[in-house]
Amino acid sequence: MTAAPPSNRPKINDNDTELIEAINSGQTEKFSELVRRYEQKLYNFGRRMCGDAADAEDLVQDTFLNVFRYLKDFRHETKFKNWLYRVAASTCIKKRRRSKFAPERELSLEEFVSGEEPGAAAQVPDWAQIPLEKLLNEELVQTLHQAILSLPEQYRMVVVLRDMEGFSTEETAQIMNISSTNVKVRLHRARLFLREKLKGYFAHGL
Repeated sequence: MTAAPPSNRPKINDNDTELIEAINSGQTEKFSELVRRYEQKLYNFGRRMCGDAADAEDLVQDTFLNVFRYLKDFRHETKFKNWLYRVAASTCIKKRRRSKFAPERELSLEEFVSGEEPGAAAQVPDWAQIPLEKLLNEELVQTLHQAILSLPEQYRMVVVLRDMEGFSTEETAQIMNISSTNVKVRLHRARLFLREKLKGYFAHGL
C-alpha cells in the first residue's frame, strides 16, 4: 500500500473517528482499543473466508499490522470499518492462496455459472441470518462451511461480506473495488449455488 493522493471528498465521521485521530496524533497506546473493537469480527470473517482457525488468527494479526502501518494514510473518505475490511479482504486472499487447507480444486467460473437460473430471491436467505456459531446442526454447519469455501474467491467474498458480515451492496463494492452491478451479479449466482447445496435443510428454500 502507498500513500493516497490528496482528495477533495468530504470527511466521513463515524464511531471510530475520534479514536483514530488520537492514535494518529501520537497516542499509539490506544491502538489496542481499535483491536478490541474489531478482532472478533475479523476472526469470524477469516473463518468464513479462509476456512481454518489458524489461518483466521493469522489474518487478524496481519490485518492489524497493516492497519497500524498505514493508518496515517486513512483519509476518512469512507467508514473506518469499510477500510479495515478492505485491508482484511486483501490479506485474506493472499493467505488463502498459500493455505494448506485450501481445497484442491475450486469451481471454475464456467462450472459455477453454468447452472444459473433466473429469479433468485433478493432478500437475505434464511441461513445467512443465523450466525455459524449458533447453528445447532453440526452437519449443516459443515455443509454450509464447505459450500462457501468451494465458491470461487470473488463469489465467496461477496456472499460473506453481504450475507454474513452485513455490508450493503455499495459498501461491498467499495471493499472489493468492483461495481455495485458486479456485486449483485456475483451475489445472485452465489446464492443460487448455496441454495442448491443446502436445499435439504430448509423447508422453504433459500
